[in-house]
Amino acid sequence: MRSSGLKFRLFIGVVMAIVALISYYSKNQVNPITGEKQHIDLTPQQEVVMGLQSAPQMAQEYGGLYNDNEVQQQAKAVGYKLIKQVDDEAKVKGISIPFQFDFHVLADDQTINAFALPGGQIFITVGLLKKLKSEDQLAGVLGHEIGHVIHRHSAQQMAKSDFYNGLVGAVATATSDGTGMGGGQIAQYVAQIQEMKFGRNDELQSDEFGVQYMIKAGYNPNSMIKVMEILAEAGGGQKGYEFMSTHPSPENRTTKIKEHISKYSK
Repeated sequence: MRSSGLKFRLFIGVVMAIVALISYYSKNQVNPITGEKQHIDLTPQQEVVMGLQSAPQMAQEYGGLYNDNEVQQQAKAVGYKLIKQVDDEAKVKGISIPFQFDFHVLADDQTINAFALPGGQIFITVGLLKKLKSEDQLAGVLGHEIGHVIHRHSAQQMAKSDFYNGLVGAVATATSDGTGMGGGQIAQYVAQIQEMKFGRNDELQSDEFGVQYMIKAGYNPNSMIKVMEILAEAGGGQKGYEFMSTHPSPENRTTKIKEHISKYSK
């Protein structure tokens, strides 16, 4: 009887894994800007809606928007200057950017952070902004976040998360022994590591995008190296274990950034 139950659980687990695989690999879209083939379920329009709906709540979590219109407009000006380069290239190709970009400075002066929501809403805390010494450095930060949007990293990550959750469920079902322990926990750990890996790759890809479009917009790409120094200093010099981090260490990012500067400055 026990053997029969195990076989049934294995069968169900295999079916669940197959469904997760089919579901993930059937989500095929070509990025309208980069031409990259990606496993994504959301449309660009759905990303825009999601970002716009989430923006007020995200801003509130950081104390709302910074109450200085001049500072807000300065951030927007730099962001839109970078976007113009992307837009000009898209027009040459006969396509239009499907995202709705806007740039916001958050009131939180204690947190060193910048992030992008799906669809184009981009935020930087005043805590990070005050540490930047030039418009070029701000362009480096915003260019990186624009890269996340253009490469559709959030939508891509959502699809990957669904996929790994499906595999975790399949393994947990197939290896369940009635105690709630075993293969499921191991599978969960592996899934987390995989998602962290993708996060690191996304960060490096966005760094490359930032360098490329800083140069095209007339900004000094070497300023991104200084931004990495600021981030390293803000981290208190604690390197930790990069393998267990969603972001590459500032030191490793700097190495890649220098390679990108050499490549795109030619």
